[in-house]
Amino acid sequence: MLQSNPTINSIFDIKSEADFNRAALNVFEYQYKNLPIYRSFCDALGRTQPKHYTEIPFLPISFFKTHKILSEKFLGEDLLLFKSSGTTIGTRSQHFVAFPEIYERSFLHTFKEQMSDPKDSIIMALLPNYVQQGESSLVYMVDQLIKESNHPLSGFYLSDPDSLIQAIAKAKQEEKQIILFGVSYALLDFAEKKVDLSGAKILETGGMKGRRKEMIKEELHQILKEGLNVSEIYSEYGMTELLSQAYTDGSEYFKMPQWMRILIRDVNDPFHLLPDGRTGGVNIIDLANYYSCSFIATDDLGVKDVNKFKILGRFDQSDMRGCNLLVN
Repeated sequence: MLQSNPTINSIFDIKSEADFNRAALNVFEYQYKNLPIYRSFCDALGRTQPKHYTEIPFLPISFFKTHKILSEKFLGEDLLLFKSSGTTIGTRSQHFVAFPEIYERSFLHTFKEQMSDPKDSIIMALLPNYVQQGESSLVYMVDQLIKESNHPLSGFYLSDPDSLIQAIAKAKQEEKQIILFGVSYALLDFAEKKVDLSGAKILETGGMKGRRKEMIKEELHQILKEGLNVSEIYSEYGMTELLSQAYTDGSEYFKMPQWMRILIRDVNDPFHLLPDGRTGGVNIIDLANYYSCSFIATDDLGVKDVNKFKILGRFDQSDMRGCNLLVN
């Protein structure tokens, strides 16, 4: 069934803005018809016939905490389930995945294009809290990348820095790209050991998880660069509610795959989209989310520059009243 779905195939074959617009409208039509909660949301807004992807309604990301965001044809089935890390107070977000192969197709393509071919890499991970909590989309992705690398030194090293140090020393003797995924606090702990990771790509993700004091990204990356002897720190932008990721190239800006778009909304008028260079709320279109919802209004603040974006922070409902102070 999945193999014969022309819309799914068109999503991963987007070459132009016209291709993206056509695919986005097709995905909207499917989701409006098949996701009851999204249909109700669009009906309540009176926005049911968009002519361009910028007119499509964006579902607040909080709905993933309170509703099962899933095509009704799969309701009641036993599906792969991802949950958010649960570091904030309240219910964890849930993302039901009807076809894991869509997720795998998405992250493998983007990782190869923006980071490295897993088959030419040694992939290591310092993601202790994600592994311990379970049901993590990040762990699922990294585990698949590790398997793709098919190398004995690739793996999860959890809270065993000595084994990781030994593995890195062995890996540096091979002609392969070393990639280290790490949650921010674990990478800081590791950087304090002054391990020489020159030539490796450090992929920082996930924040402090309440284990360390939060700090601005520039400060965090400078500490990691000095402690791990690398010139660049890379970041991954992904979340439980998405099936696609964006990566930095060492700068502050994230680059998206062709089936993903970022739109910036006015924080005081969510239906007003802002031009490039203006700060606002981040709306995400992730067409890989075909069987859940591809159009999500996140709680992130960001700014866009053509086909790349950067994240400036987060806001909650209590911040909304003063948020206009952040707008450039």
